Amino acid sequence: MIRNAIFKSVLFLLAVAHAEDLFSQQKVLTLENTMDIIRKFHPVAQQAKLEVDLAKASLQASRGVFDPSFYLRNEKKSFDGKNYYFYSNPELKIPTWFGIDIKAGFENNTGDRLDPVTSAGKSTYAGISIPVLKGLLFDKRRAVVQQSKLLVQMSRQDQLQQIADLLYDAVDAYWKWTAAHQVYTILTETTNNNAKRFEFVKRAYASGDRAAIDTTESLAQLQGFQAMQAQAWLELQRQRLELSNFLWRDDAAPYELSDDVVPDSSWNLVLIKEYPLPVLADAIAQAMQSHPKLMSLDYKQDVLEVERRAKFQGLLPTLDLNYNFLNKGYGINKFFAQPLFENNYKYGVQFGLPLFQREARGEYSKAKIKLADVDYKTQQTKLEIENKVKSSFNDILALQTQSLLFQDNLRNQALLLKAEESKFSIGESSMFLVNAREIKLLETRQKLAELKTKFFKSLLGVQWASGQLR
Repeated sequence: MIRNAIFKSVLFLLAVAHAEDLFSQQKVLTLENTMDIIRKFHPVAQQAKLEVDLAKASLQASRGVFDPSFYLRNEKKSFDGKNYYFYSNPELKIPTWFGIDIKAGFENNTGDRLDPVTSAGKSTYAGISIPVLKGLLFDKRRAVVQQSKLLVQMSRQDQLQQIADLLYDAVDAYWKWTAAHQVYTILTETTNNNAKRFEFVKRAYASGDRAAIDTTESLAQLQGFQAMQAQAWLELQRQRLELSNFLWRDDAAPYELSDDVVPDSSWNLVLIKEYPLPVLADAIAQAMQSHPKLMSLDYKQDVLEVERRAKFQGLLPTLDLNYNFLNKGYGINKFFAQPLFENNYKYGVQFGLPLFQREARGEYSKAKIKLADVDYKTQQTKLEIENKVKSSFNDILALQTQSLLFQDNLRNQALLLKAEESKFSIGESSMFLVNAREIKLLETRQKLAELKTKFFKSLLGVQWASGQLR
């Protein structure tokens, strides 16, 4: 993976067990440490996990439609000294995945004025209800469960995308902090060198080897660098606070980076020219295959396909068959020993069909339109992702080229400054020319630091664009 290649030279000072241990024991904060802390403790990452947990809870709730149910009906009427009726009817009902409902129960009906259709005394029944047309192959109960399963997978992909976006923002903040630290280090080094040079020029002036204007020129250069150093320190503090926005402790408390925590500097040892770059075709293929946005849209399309199948059931007529075995007393041993339609049975058929089917046809059309809409959105998203991968890849190439040019330019600027200092030491140059050469060298060093940090960020940018940053 690109990420492993980038940081293969980074050595961890201590293993990360908790954020508190990391910050209290280490002085060097690597990018891998930062990303690991964000994955574990950042509220957005925790919130994304809650979305998955919520989808799982919804799935569990949807499966409740297939839970067996127990019912008990007891009714008694007594009036004017007469026992009108007493009904007792415990019943167990078991829904099945295939749309068939199974039920069994007991009845104990006594009284002087029972309903004529009610069987007097103790009886037992067991039966089934079968939807012959609408609801046999598919129904709303199965649709809800299937959709809930798909929504769990969809929420996992949304979680991956949220964490990827969070990590990419953190990567941007980390490399800006690293660049600011590098610029401040360069300016501190330059300022210290100029302070020494100023002291050297002052001593040379005191001994009569330099003109007074050289001390003024040297002091002006030193003061300019001191002002730039102060500005660089301010920018470093600002970027430090920006990165701190992403850092949290394991006790859900925010953490602010202290001044003694510094970014990893191993990236300075990496040879940009020889660094392996990602393959554009492979990155695009990975994106098309496993990008969280596309995977989420695929699951959404599956959810809508389940909805379409459920809406299609609304176009079918209702034809429900009900059959109950009946038996005197509380025994069940004779249920299956008798013919279905000879004796001791209860049978019924229910048929229904709306004449115009306007509601069913409208709902089915809406379901198909939603599927078409997701299909168009998927095509557009694929195009956007592919172009984003290409753009990120172009950033890598451009930054690599610029970095190599500025590396060469840095060597040339260093040689020019060294030559100018040599000429100055033998009196063939002026302090003004030395300062001018040094300013150009400083600008090149700062620009190179900026380009190199952007280069490493762009490598992770390809991962993020292709959906592989996790």
